[in-house]
Amino acid sequence: MINISGVSKRFDGKKQVTALASVTLHIRKGEMVSLMGPSGSGKSTLLNLIGGLDRPSSGEIKLDGEVLGGLSDDALTKLRRDKIGFIFQFFNLLPTLNCLENVSLPLHLRGWPAPKIAERANELLSLVGLNKRLDHLPEELSGGERQRVAIARALSVYPPILLADEPTGNLDSNTGAEILGLIRDLHTRFQTTVVIVTHDKGVADSCGRRIALKDGLLVQDVTA
Repeated sequence: MINISGVSKRFDGKKQVTALASVTLHIRKGEMVSLMGPSGSGKSTLLNLIGGLDRPSSGEIKLDGEVLGGLSDDALTKLRRDKIGFIFQFFNLLPTLNCLENVSLPLHLRGWPAPKIAERANELLSLVGLNKRLDHLPEELSGGERQRVAIARALSVYPPILLADEPTGNLDSNTGAEILGLIRDLHTRFQTTVVIVTHDKGVADSCGRRIALKDGLLVQDVTA
């Protein structure tokens, strides 16, 4: 599903910084994987490269056999739209759109017909327990509810890959546990490949596979 071969990422400035150094990794279809490491270890950089939000300085990344480095910017945008769902720590919901509209937006971008969009958005918001919050704006929701909307939006296009960057990091422990449980349930239900960046050992331990980075190097890869 996700093949990473000798991937390095360097950032140039007054001093060159190596965020990742020759990382090689294979993530199988349907796995739920955590990426851990201290700040600056390269875990978020790796997630961004997997998601096609950035390009490696060297090495190769394949998603479903497709080499990301060989894609144009337009083709990479289409791949992200069709194959990858993103969940971020700070939700990234559009403040002027209600729950239904936020979840519907990716489907509008794909050109789905309005009745199908409404059906899918309603289905997902019900799945994450927000069927009574359809017309609420993000500012009218709790942090946990906002993250549920973000999860519903990420799943709107049936993505085979779900990438989550600290999805519980901006939530209290109880709400974070609820969100993690929801992600695990959706992973089981849809057999989605899930990669979670986290500082939380409890979140990492709940995944079937735990990968640790330090100073841009892969230092641990453990399957439960």
